[in-house]
Amino acid sequence: MSFHLHKFPLLSRSGVLEKLIEDFSSEDGTKCVLQLHDIPGGAMSFELVAKFCYGVKIELNAMNVVSLRCAAEHLQMDETYGEGNLIKQTEDFLNEVFGNWVDSIKALEACEEVLPHAEETHIVSRCINSLAMKACADPTLFNWPVSGRNSIQNPSAPVLWNGIYTGTKPRSIGVEWWYEDVSFLSLPLYKRLIMAVEARGMNPETIAGSLMYYAKRYLPGLSKQFSFKESRNHVNTGSTISSPSERDQRHFLEEIVGLLPSKKGVTSTKFLLKLLHTAMMLHASSSCRENLEKRVGAQLDQAALEDLLIPNMGFTVETLYDIDCVQRVLDQFILADQAAAGSSSPCIVDEEQLVDGNPPLTPITMVAKLVDGYLAEVAPDVNLKLAKFQSLAAVIPDYARPLDDGIYRAIDIYLKAHPWLTDSEREQLCRLMNCQKLSLEACTHAAQNERLPLRVVVQVLFFEQLRLRTSIAGWFFVSDNLDNSQGQNGNLVLPKNEDATEANPAHAETEDHFMNINDMRSRVNELEKECLSMKQELEKLGKTKKRWNILSRLGFGKTQPSSDTKAAAAAPSSSEPHENGEQNHEGS
Repeated sequence: MSFHLHKFPLLSRSGVLEKLIEDFSSEDGTKCVLQLHDIPGGAMSFELVAKFCYGVKIELNAMNVVSLRCAAEHLQMDETYGEGNLIKQTEDFLNEVFGNWVDSIKALEACEEVLPHAEETHIVSRCINSLAMKACADPTLFNWPVSGRNSIQNPSAPVLWNGIYTGTKPRSIGVEWWYEDVSFLSLPLYKRLIMAVEARGMNPETIAGSLMYYAKRYLPGLSKQFSFKESRNHVNTGSTISSPSERDQRHFLEEIVGLLPSKKGVTSTKFLLKLLHTAMMLHASSSCRENLEKRVGAQLDQAALEDLLIPNMGFTVETLYDIDCVQRVLDQFILADQAAAGSSSPCIVDEEQLVDGNPPLTPITMVAKLVDGYLAEVAPDVNLKLAKFQSLAAVIPDYARPLDDGIYRAIDIYLKAHPWLTDSEREQLCRLMNCQKLSLEACTHAAQNERLPLRVVVQVLFFEQLRLRTSIAGWFFVSDNLDNSQGQNGNLVLPKNEDATEANPAHAETEDHFMNINDMRSRVNELEKECLSMKQELEKLGKTKKRWNILSRLGFGKTQPSSDTKAAAAAPSSSEPHENGEQNHEGS
């Protein structure tokens, strides 16, 4: 752009222009052509400078004051060339800008166009310090206008007139009031702002919230529902948000991960897992992925199952989901849990908690439940190798599972999806669960499960029988105590009728106990019959001696019927398998 100007107004206000006019003027002094290619702000800023030199009043605002201040510094428009020169006037206006949140944001964004010059004049650092100070303070105490973009979008927002709010009632302001405004900053400026608020002592939770908001704006993989319609209200109407390249996204993600607070729990596990998934998609550096895996592992107990289902992004895709990534995350959790536990002994679960179905929710217990659910989700994958399934399941210690129903379900799904497994592989897989820690429903299902090895089914039946026998013994113990207490108190045993029930509620409760005991006795008889019939089937099939050694160790070969079940065990059809079983046991 060409400007036809007089020499005297320019050289009287600028030291640089004075020297250039002197050097490039013609011999007669009637003509002087200057080429000004390095003016901060370009032709637009120089036009305002020329108007100022001519004495025309110019309107300063938060958008043009930065470039004008840099141009004035570049042209040496200081007090040597006139009182109240452009440097002095722009500096005075900048001090007013730094007292306002919205104007400070606009000024910092304007620094992008003249960044080297703005750095030299320390405008960038002053803007960041001003914003950091306001973000760390309570804006309601200082009557700072906040969220300027929200007020543009919401016409019904309260209007400030003569220092008094009119219209609707002002809404309450939370700690996240500044997230949206700073999200329009470029990554280098935003990074410096985050470091500034961290240095001023802002709590890590608030910093993590701002980072999550900022990352979701510029990483499409983190928030697919996010739209950039709000960018229309951006103060710089000429700027638009375009989809960044994969390289830029990778650099952006690595920078965000580096800014995340190191304190455990301040960043949500769901967001960390999304970052990890995005890092794999963008092929981020190994240090970035390891950092995220370590962070997720430290708080894996807060994760949800759906977030762990990370698709496999490798070039040699074997499984549908990335099992190796979850394995590494789980290893990190175990290391962190062991370090936190120190020399403390593993948690001991009370029997009452198992019966009530309310196991203690310790972090390791929650992770065990999460891993069992994850194994059940990945088990139908036919490409999932047995060794990888076992490796992931074996990381969880035995004490972390109050009940083994979850791992049993995962094993059953895996056996169903991999029918070609050999008997030895099936038995090896079933060693991952403890048959003694199966619930009654799981035991009932396992006893009829044809996919399980026969040895495992026998173990399940044995432990279920043992559990019922223990329960019956406990009922007898309670009943004896009730009878003894009634005898000591001299209470009379009333006949079984409605009057007796009303007269002695304790006796009615005892009768209910005996009815439950009878139900358990019948269940024990059924289990014994099932075990005896299984022995008969084994004899017919001619099983090896090793199989009978297993049964003998379990105690089925020498089990004697209880006094309460002699009638059921005395039948000829039931006694023969016992005798045969004992003969075979002795023979073996």
